[in-house]
Amino acid sequence: MEILRLVLLFVHVLGFAALFGGLVVQAQAPEKKVNAAMRDGVGTAFLAGLLLVGVLEAGDDPVDHAKIGVKFAIGLVLLVLVMANTRKPSIPQGLWLGLLLLSVANIAVAIFWSPAHTV
Repeated sequence: MEILRLVLLFVHVLGFAALFGGLVVQAQAPEKKVNAAMRDGVGTAFLAGLLLVGVLEAGDDPVDHAKIGVKFAIGLVLLVLVMANTRKPSIPQGLWLGLLLLSVANIAVAIFWSPAHTV
């Protein structure tokens, strides 16, 4: 089960890396659009995240449902926004910035929201 968890975590991180990379590569472009890296990355990250939660729930360790809920909400908003704008020739600068900030927020939640450490 641990190997499956690690593989899903790896795929989840790769998905977010593709989404983030697809956003950052357009930073200097005057016209932004949803590219294939963003579309495939957000889908991969979302699906791998769902599967990862299933594996974690099946394990013995407690799952932080609040953290999972926040990550799920951010991921779902990212997924909907990216998929809704996939076929459009361009997206507004504000939407591009919002997608970038939501991606960074989701990564920040994953890294900085950790269980309380006991001394």
